[in-house]
Amino acid sequence: MSNCNNGNIPKTKISVAIDGPSGAGKSTVARLAAKKLGFLYVDTGAMYRALTLEALKNGVDLYDEQRMTKLAQKSKITLDPDENNFLRVFVNGEDVTDKIRQPEVSRSVSYTARLPKVREYMVSQQRLMAKHGRIVMEGRDIGTVVLPNAEVKVFLTASQPTRARRRQRQLANENVYVNLEQLNQEIATRDYLDSSRITAPLVPAQDAKVIDSSSLSVEQVVELIVKKVKLYGKQSFR
Repeated sequence: MSNCNNGNIPKTKISVAIDGPSGAGKSTVARLAAKKLGFLYVDTGAMYRALTLEALKNGVDLYDEQRMTKLAQKSKITLDPDENNFLRVFVNGEDVTDKIRQPEVSRSVSYTARLPKVREYMVSQQRLMAKHGRIVMEGRDIGTVVLPNAEVKVFLTASQPTRARRRQRQLANENVYVNLEQLNQEIATRDYLDSSRITAPLVPAQDAKVIDSSSLSVEQVVELIVKKVKLYGKQSFR
């Protein structure tokens, strides 16, 4: 973890929870905000993607909650930030950082995330990661379920067409080319699955700051989050 020289940020167990739908830019924003703050960055979605990849690789039915839960418990999923705060994702020692972004995993991960017992196990692991604070954790249920007492909560969103275009550019940078109409359909499906699931649906926490990033740059969104953390830092000293 890098050192933080921002005097307004208390050396306490402060946690930043960033939630939002697919393609809203959570990973990029959370990573950069964490680096600027000197906090640990955790992408919880990468954990579900890693488990989905492992299930697909081993022929485990994504609808079989019992088998998926056992697979989660026996799969050692680790997140290791590099010097630029980019996460390397490992499953049982294998680097799967690129593999978890494959289209097949993206199409399937919401089915994994809908399983209550899988989520229960994952949440327990995520809370362990956050127990020392000074963390920026992003996902879909961080502010509502994983870290309901997080000091700073953000719900990051954008219009569906904007999210589809961003996702297309991201994939193109990874040498994966997907039709924009197909991405729009996939995002719409994932939005529905994430927001309609019984366990930990995708909704803004009541005390979250909602940021629509459709017309904002990454830098502008990061600055909004950093300012919010600094404001909490100032208030905590009073």
